[in-house]
Amino acid sequence: MRVGLIQMCSGLEVAANVAEAGRMIEEAATSGAELIVTPEMTNVIAPGRKRLDEALGDSDDGGAAKTFAALARRLSVHLVIGSLAVRRLDGKLANRSILFGPDGGRLAAFDKVHMFDVNLGEESYRESRNYEAGDRLVLTEAAGARLGLSICYDMRFPALYRALAQAGAEIITVPSAFTVPTGKAHWHVLLRARAIETGSFILAPAQTGRHESGRLTYGHSLVVAPWGEVLADGGDEPGVVLADFDRGAVAEARRRIPSLKHDRGFKLFRKHGVLELNLP
Repeated sequence: MRVGLIQMCSGLEVAANVAEAGRMIEEAATSGAELIVTPEMTNVIAPGRKRLDEALGDSDDGGAAKTFAALARRLSVHLVIGSLAVRRLDGKLANRSILFGPDGGRLAAFDKVHMFDVNLGEESYRESRNYEAGDRLVLTEAAGARLGLSICYDMRFPALYRALAQAGAEIITVPSAFTVPTGKAHWHVLLRARAIETGSFILAPAQTGRHESGRLTYGHSLVVAPWGEVLADGGDEPGVVLADFDRGAVAEARRRIPSLKHDRGFKLFRKHGVLELNLP
């Protein structure tokens, strides 16, 4: 199958971001991609809740989902909008990934589970101030494959990916807006590790460059094979990243290293003041 990753530098205006994403999605579809994935925060990257509310206006997502649904239908592709800033019915915001089918129907949605609340020296992030964390994993089907959804910081929690793989995921999406310091240190190694551990294809479209909000993101959208090979790297400029692969590589990797079947179920217990892990 052929996949297309969209690498963006989203700004403060939803309409402009959606139009730019749409242009690249069309380019990917014209190049033969049957599954296309955009990065985290496709519709807007803004510095705080006030600017997010201004960008979204009166709708829940600035009208982005409706536009992308129509685009998926017109191009007849499976389209994962890596994530949108979405206003929920309770007024809180969600960082939400949405899968649209070739008929434009909404097939699945996933809210980012782990909030990026960290201090990186000069940079500080408190995602939980603006967004409500999701509370469920999502496994669905797209372009004939079993697809697991995740978003950015989720990649640092391997149990999430193991659960998706053990439930049958062959491809896992990791749309991201990774910081530059953590990107240089961890981006490639974390995504290759998630692919190897799960025997899955990892599709990780990314934000890149300096955004209108002042934020800097790392780029390097990646397609990683189940054996850990990097099949495509988007570098640090916006654009379309294409890759072809055979889904049979999933079964082959899991046959060679069947670790998904070998969990022993460690349990924590305390003995004489020492904390130990016990096997059943």
